[in-house]
Amino acid sequence: MNRQLVLRGLVCVWALLALAGCKKSETAADASAADDSGIVVLDKGDRPRSLVRYNIPAGTTTTSTTILRVATLATSADQAAITLLPGLRLDIVSGPAELTEHGVKFDVDVVRSEAVIPKGFDEQLAQELRDGAAVANDIGGWVEIDDRGNMLSGELNQRTKRSDVPIRLLRMLVNTRETLTRVRLPEEKVGLGARWETRKEIHAYGFKVQQVNTYTLVDRAGDEIMLNVTVQQMAVPQTIEFPEEGIEISVETMMAQADGQIILDLDALESDASANGKGEDRILVKSPDGVDTVEVTEEFEVQIANTSALRGD
Repeated sequence: MNRQLVLRGLVCVWALLALAGCKKSETAADASAADDSGIVVLDKGDRPRSLVRYNIPAGTTTTSTTILRVATLATSADQAAITLLPGLRLDIVSGPAELTEHGVKFDVDVVRSEAVIPKGFDEQLAQELRDGAAVANDIGGWVEIDDRGNMLSGELNQRTKRSDVPIRLLRMLVNTRETLTRVRLPEEKVGLGARWETRKEIHAYGFKVQQVNTYTLVDRAGDEIMLNVTVQQMAVPQTIEFPEEGIEISVETMMAQADGQIILDLDALESDASANGKGEDRILVKSPDGVDTVEVTEEFEVQIANTSALRGD
């Protein structure tokens, strides 16, 4: 595999690790012990305090639209490659909700996927983006969550398991949903100004990345709460090998952060949210042609809007 193909492969990988960052949480040292679900309450907030729980009636169905935009530039000593995703729009239907012994179970299906192409965009590239976006049509599955947003079980549908659906796209969609539209909630009572962290490990292309989401409760009106969110990740230096291609990739540094806001609807299956971020990574690529130091910079934006919500009884 020549060096130009290696570079283009790298830029495609990093472009779709959206909501990614590698800055260590500055608040974790002051946190109380995590509960059984891994949620750490940093500040209980002002009084009065109350429990925050999902209360989704049986039969509830929510439709929403997600728009993703990603731009990534990878440069080495003698070459550069860029990938641009002007906009990927996904229309998603969640539901109907079915009450279970431990929470609620519902389907999540992408009913329409299309590229959002700006005027004047190169037509050949635009068609490639349209063809790529169409792959996501009809992907989905089902999930079961408890009243704090913890995932209890789930399964992808047969369409999603097909080999032509990019795994990186699935990771991005799942991570976006778990981070922004179904926030994991603390066990204890909290008030305005409360802050908590949720953590998980992401496995992507052989790399292990620790993700930390920090939420701040800024307002509440009935079953809607407003949250500010900061998404960070932590990855120690690590190396993976691709023997068939004769390539070794080492991550030296990865620094990024995304910030956003969420209007969390506690009696619907999805919520309104937006986030954007930037990242800078330094990667070493060893191939039969030599060793390249690759600098990767990325900018990404996510917008999620509920378009309708049919409440159950």
